[in-house]
Amino acid sequence: MSFQQVVANMPREVYERLRTAVELGKWPDGNPLTAEQKENSMQAVLAWQSMHNDNPEFMTIAKGGELVLKSKSELRRQFRDEQEITRLKPE
Repeated sequence: MSFQQVVANMPREVYERLRTAVELGKWPDGNPLTAEQKENSMQAVLAWQSMHNDNPEFMTIAKGGELVLKSKSELRRQFRDEQEITRLKPE
């Protein structure tokens, strides 16, 4: 089985664990990633995003392999349009 086939069949939960490990530099059990593990995990995360990421966030790879960089105004609009839970007035 090729790398691309493995990534294409990788469940979202595995992708999310790899992404978190790359972001934090350590596995969920606290052990640090080796340089090789970080490189391989990063490649798997980017490949998964290019195949499955229909709703890309800021600085991610969209489905089809396109790099997505959202501007500040796009991010503000995105968060402004989300349902507000509560708003407090400081005293």
